[in-house]
Amino acid sequence: MKFNLKTFGLCLAAGTMLVACSEPPEIAAKAAKRPDVALYMGADNGFMTKGWKPGEQVSWTEAINKRNQGQTEYSRVK
Repeated sequence: MKFNLKTFGLCLAAGTMLVACSEPPEIAAKAAKRPDVALYMGADNGFMTKGWKPGEQVSWTEAINKRNQGQTEYSRVK
């Protein structure tokens, strides 16, 4: 049997595609989205923004606005 580079490349590509298809689904991202709870309700854990209290829509809105202002290049350049 003769070594054929084209056949080897096709087998390698097919193997790569099969490995990519066997990845487990990302369940954690789906579990984090809860349409029955308002966004500002949130969780009381160590990853919260300082000054934001779970359940207060006003403080949540202020924290989101402050974060958005910090992510725009226009406000950083000033």
